[in-house]
Amino acid sequence: MRLLIVEDEKRLAVSLAKGLTAEGYAVDVVHDGIDGLHRASEGSYDLVILDIMLPGMNGYRVCAALRSAGHDVPILMLTAKDGEYDEAEGLDTGADDYLTKPFSYVVLVARVKALLRRRGPSGGASPVHEVGTLKLDTAARRVFLAEDEVSLTTKEFSVLEQLVLRAGEVVSKADILEHVWDFAYDGDPNIVEVYISALRRKLGPTLIKTVRGAGYRLEGRS
Repeated sequence: MRLLIVEDEKRLAVSLAKGLTAEGYAVDVVHDGIDGLHRASEGSYDLVILDIMLPGMNGYRVCAALRSAGHDVPILMLTAKDGEYDEAEGLDTGADDYLTKPFSYVVLVARVKALLRRRGPSGGASPVHEVGTLKLDTAARRVFLAEDEVSLTTKEFSVLEQLVLRAGEVVSKADILEHVWDFAYDGDPNIVEVYISALRRKLGPTLIKTVRGAGYRLEGRS
């Protein structure tokens, strides 16, 4: 899943991005409200972590603008302020949750996961997806093939997740890069092929089919 952090404290933003990337998310970072609004409006994000005190445009206005434009992406607001009024104002503008600085990183990750589970791929749908004998649990981040659990790295799981969520469809290399690697990734796009090969070694050679010139399709058999 792809997250956007809008935070002007650069050290905090980098720290959060590193931690969330280690959790398996693709993370983009911007440092002012105007860039945050533009990126959140144009990008396909699963969640936005939005500071309130931002240069250019504060988080309240960014959140309100996104909601008025019809964007329903979950928004977790961060602020150094404290008090019921500030929380109420954030929630009134359309934020889904609110976290006051300083906060525990463990708490932030728990809030992020809760918001993503709440939204779900289809508004509260089960986090467990089954395609043939393959079962993928997006909440527990576990994969089973028939009755056997398969151990995957963080990136392997994220690549497989994109294919499972669109099982039977052709998923392009660009789509996988966009959702699994962050916006700033400028390395070799063939990195996707490396992870597809790794998945085939672990899950069997016939589960993921290459559609020449188009991408990859997850088949409903092992």
